[in-house]
Amino acid sequence: MSTERLMTVLLGPHLSEKSQRVADAHNQVVFIVRRDATKSEIRDAVQAMFDVEVDNVTVVNQRGKVKRARFSFGRRKDWKKAYVRLAEGHDIDFVGAD
Repeated sequence: MSTERLMTVLLGPHLSEKSQRVADAHNQVVFIVRRDATKSEIRDAVQAMFDVEVDNVTVVNQRGKVKRARFSFGRRKDWKKAYVRLAEGHDIDFVGAD
């Protein structure tokens, strides 16, 4: 895989209450990734960008919500998120708190 492709796989972290619980309980980090990304690409991208060891990657396809604006209905884009389990002793800190 090319390095350029790996740098575009991860779109950003998904920071929510659920992702914080998962991070504390199971040493996992949640990322928003490209819709066409595979598990192996996600694993390689996380290892290259954050210099950590990845144990497991689980991928979830999220459907976009249907929203109503006055008289019409619209739909948000579908997106994909990845639960990345890090090896024991590895950690990624997005908040930067001491």
